[in-house]
Amino acid sequence: MDLSSIKLKIASPDDIMSWSYGEVTKPETINYRTQKPEREGLFSEAIFGPTKDWECYCGKYKRIRYKGIICDRCGVEITRSIVRRERMGHIKLAAPVAHIWFLRGVPSKIANILGVSLPELEKVIYFASYIVIKVNDDLKAEAMKRVEAEFKSKLKNAKSADEEETLKELKDRERNNLKTLQKYQIISELDFRDLSSKYGEAFEAGIGAEAVKKLLEEFDFDELIVQLEGELKNMHNPLEFKKISRRIKFLRGMKKAIIRPEWMIISVLPVIPPALRPMVPLDGGRYATSDLNDLYRRVINRNNRLKHLLELKAPDVITKNEKRMLQEAVDALIDNSMRKGQITTAASTGQKRALKSLADMLKGKQGRFRQNLLGKRVDYSGRSVIVIGPELSLTECGLPKHMALELFKPFVIGILIQKELAHNIKSAGRLIEQETPDVWSALEEAMGDKLVLLNRAPTLHRLSVRRL
Repeated sequence: MDLSSIKLKIASPDDIMSWSYGEVTKPETINYRTQKPEREGLFSEAIFGPTKDWECYCGKYKRIRYKGIICDRCGVEITRSIVRRERMGHIKLAAPVAHIWFLRGVPSKIANILGVSLPELEKVIYFASYIVIKVNDDLKAEAMKRVEAEFKSKLKNAKSADEEETLKELKDRERNNLKTLQKYQIISELDFRDLSSKYGEAFEAGIGAEAVKKLLEEFDFDELIVQLEGELKNMHNPLEFKKISRRIKFLRGMKKAIIRPEWMIISVLPVIPPALRPMVPLDGGRYATSDLNDLYRRVINRNNRLKHLLELKAPDVITKNEKRMLQEAVDALIDNSMRKGQITTAASTGQKRALKSLADMLKGKQGRFRQNLLGKRVDYSGRSVIVIGPELSLTECGLPKHMALELFKPFVIGILIQKELAHNIKSAGRLIEQETPDVWSALEEAMGDKLVLLNRAPTLHRLSVRRL
């Protein structure tokens, strides 16, 4: 496969479903009596593949001759166990949740699209405030007329000047509340109750990631870009100009990449392959498990509890709290370190250690990229202490003999075979282990005029790496 480039983009719910081999509905991992994965659990063989090569869960099919068959009893495909490193599952969330990277990243992508501040948006996502989804202008105008008429009749019956003044203040406040009511406006819970009881028919407001998703679904990039460009023409404030320009650039980028903004709200959560979050058996029947299993278990438990509450038609206050807890569980799974003062700790071990989330496994010095992909250990480099050598010229560096032998081993083996001092690689390797005089002369020849790259840590600029 010839790759010229790699493109990263937000996965749509359909993409996540296309990767998945089944839905994970149970928080269980391994049955402690049978030592086998639980069905529909986080290690399910029916979803992620068999734990033993060419053998199903129930043992009906064994050996390679049944390759590709799906067992009619346990639903496991007869294949290699290595598929457990690549097969993914999914969790269908009972309520949508915001992706913490797009919510709390700097700048916040969701806040940028909606044109609201991050602290205000966080209040909506975590069920503290409401956001206006729709405003009916005709009904709003009718409500304004109704307010005017109501206060006129009250003013007629006013008995004192103080009462008249109070009524005028109340009227101005009500008119102002109605006048400022517009789409994307964020209102507190008390204000929402007050406004919805009086003018509920004039507007629609929502709370949580569900409301934000509804707004993002009806989002039109072209319309907003044209509107913002119009605002830029009459803009004189340099800070506002910069802010709107940045917003236009971001919206154009999303449009060009064909990314829908509602994909930043998760409705289907991918479950990574079990071999990447293993459970290792220890002495005494206990298991050492990856933190991800604890985090996934928490998401599944809260999701199942929310589904049950919605089926029971539980009171709004209970379902809201459960939805908030589900949002927090998904936040902890994706990026535990990004949660302000709410880092999820390991409860099972009784430690106050922060659990390692998906992002923690990827980022930083110990992450997958720097530690495993970029920082692989190789046998053509070595470390040594810098020591002085008065006899060396400015263009030379000294190299310990045994280190040089290890670094130039392939060249030394080639020279030994070429000079017929050894018949094959194995016998040449044996000679090198014995460190015979022929080996040292072959090393001198191999090194000859070869260049050595010398790096002096810390590598802060190009002069820290010298070619000698």
